[in-house]
Amino acid sequence: MSEESLTLYKLMILFMLDNLDFPLTNSQLSEFFVNHGYTSYFHLQQAISELVESEFVRTETIRNTTNYHLMESGKEALSMFHTQISEPIKKDILDYFAEKKYQLRKEVDITADYYPLKKKRGEYMVKTQIKEKGSLLLELSINVVSKEQAIAICDSWEKKSDAVYGKLMEMLLLTNSDS
Repeated sequence: MSEESLTLYKLMILFMLDNLDFPLTNSQLSEFFVNHGYTSYFHLQQAISELVESEFVRTETIRNTTNYHLMESGKEALSMFHTQISEPIKKDILDYFAEKKYQLRKEVDITADYYPLKKKRGEYMVKTQIKEKGSLLLELSINVVSKEQAIAICDSWEKKSDAVYGKLMEMLLLTNSDS
């Protein structure tokens, strides 16, 4: 792969992160680059790695997912070299966001992770979150008695978080004559 191609991939990643108000995951970036035929997974990983090493992008890992955030130095680099990204490529990126933005945001804004409790052998704390545009809407921590339970909750959180949030709000806000 040429140095020119690698530079273009880096600029495309910076452009993508600059045009959203939330981070992107490794799989989201991979889906765009590979499905649109821009490059292979391995070349993309090289570009991402170099952006992180250069501190243009910072990482945040939640469970098995790495989120990428644009740093100020990355914005500056993009502002100096954005003209190296052709208009058709920019259009591809913006069209992709127009089609998938809600799904992309939801994947990043709904998180679940777990960790073992040090003082209670065999127990785990599950930490779940729902964010909207970077603001925390709900954070729920649940103590469970096994790693299997922790994994099961994390796995189902993405599908059921909206229902849990809705039910919780309903229970807390609705007045009931029985209470």
